[in-house]
Amino acid sequence: MADHPSPTAVHHPAGSVLVVGLGRFGGALARTLIELGTEVLAVDSDARLVQMHSIDLPHVAQVDATDLVALRQLGAHEFDTAVVAIGAGVESSVLVTTALLDLGIERVWAKAISDQHAKILERVGAHRVFRPEAEMGARVAHLVSGRVLEYLSLDEGFVLAEVVAPPSFVGRALGDIGLRATYRVTVVCVKHPGSTFTYAESSTIVRDGDLLVLAGAPGDVERFAQVR
Repeated sequence: MADHPSPTAVHHPAGSVLVVGLGRFGGALARTLIELGTEVLAVDSDARLVQMHSIDLPHVAQVDATDLVALRQLGAHEFDTAVVAIGAGVESSVLVTTALLDLGIERVWAKAISDQHAKILERVGAHRVFRPEAEMGARVAHLVSGRVLEYLSLDEGFVLAEVVAPPSFVGRALGDIGLRATYRVTVVCVKHPGSTFTYAESSTIVRDGDLLVLAGAPGDVERFAQVR
């Protein structure tokens, strides 16, 4: 069973993460971080959610995360990273984000539910704003639309994608294809059938069935994925 830390000062080791909001996303995030070996303090103002997650999360607390005094008593200011995972209520999300920033937390990540919400969070100073539903939708769309096997957006204008090498590339060296000049993408790694990924070199010969890890702008990667 989890302990239920009351709002009193507690020491949190370096690398710990504060997760605010124990809805489906926040709960899943907290569990995954713990599985990765990260110490997590998860908080929510809803006693029902706190009780439910006390079974699978070691450290949970019921607290109003818009209350600076309560956050300080909980030791929130000791965290290097905090994630605002509130799923509904734009006002609450913004107030919590502002409170965490006021505490001087180095990295405050905040979940947005719309473009407008994201812009507000960026304006108040959130270090990273993400939209998991929209990002997952875009990722799945790329996976089902062509030869893209994996798709990861690193920033608004930069993605990594794993694609099957176009048949027209087979037997050619990467340096002879002119990837940057023609397609404006960079091949970072190559995986030959039955082998593991290795760094791509200009002398790397593309084989039938190769997997290529590309880096580039979303539109350029999408166009490359249509090459046959």
